[in-house]
Amino acid sequence: MTLDYVHKVRVRYGETDQMGMVYHGNFALYFEEARTEMLRRCGITYREVEDAGILMPVREMSIRFMKGAMYDDLLSIRVQLLEKPLTRMSFNYRTFNERGILLNTATIELMFVKSDSFRPVKCPEFLLERLPAWS
Repeated sequence: MTLDYVHKVRVRYGETDQMGMVYHGNFALYFEEARTEMLRRCGITYREVEDAGILMPVREMSIRFMKGAMYDDLLSIRVQLLEKPLTRMSFNYRTFNERGILLNTATIELMFVKSDSFRPVKCPEFLLERLPAWS
């Protein structure tokens, strides 16, 4: 099963570098926004997860850049959750510009940890119950 979501982001001037392209580090923020909104669509908020005593730190991130994004581009970020979360949650991303050109691909892996000890734990049951692909 797969959970799939497309999030739109308009590039702001302050997110670009001297070449007029999106500074590469900003894509981590774009991906976080896309992932957060995907989970929100499933009825899951980070606030709720944190209130349950669980944090979701990034364990690993990999981005491959093919083309640059420019100021005022409307980006479509396709985020996919390809497998059922256990102790980790892996997201795949593909970013396209308005012309449908693939700009980059990324994978980000989060893990579940207890907020008081930072020890790994299993994915909360309430989260699994709200993910349509695995409920």
